[in-house]
Amino acid sequence: MGLGSFIKKQFIDILQWNEDSDGVLSWRFPMQDMEIQNGASLTVRESQLAVFVNEGQIADVFGPGTHKLTTQTLPVLTYLKNWDKLFESPFKSDVYFFSTRLQLGRKWGTQQPITVRDSDFGMVRLRAFGLYSYKLVDPKLFFAEISGTREEYTRDDLELQLRNLVVSSMTTALGGSGVPFLDMAGNQGLMAQKISEVLLPTFSKYGLALDNFAVENISLPEELQKAIDTRISMGMVGDMQKFTQYQTAQAIPLAAQNEGGLAGLGAGLAAGVGFGQVMADSMRGAINPQAQPGAAPPPAAPAVAADPLQAKLAQLKGLLDQGLITQADFDSAKAEVIKKLIG
Repeated sequence: MGLGSFIKKQFIDILQWNEDSDGVLSWRFPMQDMEIQNGASLTVRESQLAVFVNEGQIADVFGPGTHKLTTQTLPVLTYLKNWDKLFESPFKSDVYFFSTRLQLGRKWGTQQPITVRDSDFGMVRLRAFGLYSYKLVDPKLFFAEISGTREEYTRDDLELQLRNLVVSSMTTALGGSGVPFLDMAGNQGLMAQKISEVLLPTFSKYGLALDNFAVENISLPEELQKAIDTRISMGMVGDMQKFTQYQTAQAIPLAAQNEGGLAGLGAGLAAGVGFGQVMADSMRGAINPQAQPGAAPPPAAPAVAADPLQAKLAQLKGLLDQGLITQADFDSAKAEVIKKLIG
């Protein structure tokens, strides 16, 4: 190479990365045809690491600080190039900067339900989502396993892979936890801890450190959630006979507001009490079919007397004794019945 060509060549005196845009994890310093001047300055900020790569092989890693690049400060690179210690020529290598800042508030979620075995419901399909945070700690592993020789590698590029790792690890953690869904949904902190334990070695394999992992929600498919809501509602009703009596008592004041309403309520109330008993036994059988398989059938509704007007008086008296109607309601209805009896 002639002297003129040598003078025309461009040399790099300062190497640094200003991180002009957010979300970039790896950035290659633009070399083109330039060479690094022997004695050039390398500036690595607190949230960065720098890696020298020669012919595809990692030569040196530099931490935060200002470094003067000479054959003495690049011993591995010097060995790879077979330089003599007194050789004072510029050199050319690829320089990659890596961001070690904490990546906060990264979202994860299951696009498709995860099928796991549950002790309460058998096989169930779960959905889940939450947040996690991480940072890059080993640029050698990250370069070799993830970013490679790309000019720029972003957080979004990485998280396409991380989300798959999270979901895969979550399937393993949920499937092997043995925790029922109802306990799992009520203790999401415990589930997050179990999933973190599975994820930690996976992140380390790629030069990353998992800082935090949170489960914000675990849910079931809509049809199974409706079945659970029905089961909860049945449990809240409790004694169906008392529930029917309560509903009847609530309806009586409304009937009393209409002329002849209580008188017309007579036989229907008696049958309603018997129906309530039948419904109570049926619901108990549906909720717990093993309970009392040989239980006696519910008592039949009381027989109605031959004279319907006398039967109504008896039924009204029974309602008064049970506290389902007031004395004023009873007197008003009785007067209507007696009026019909005497013509």
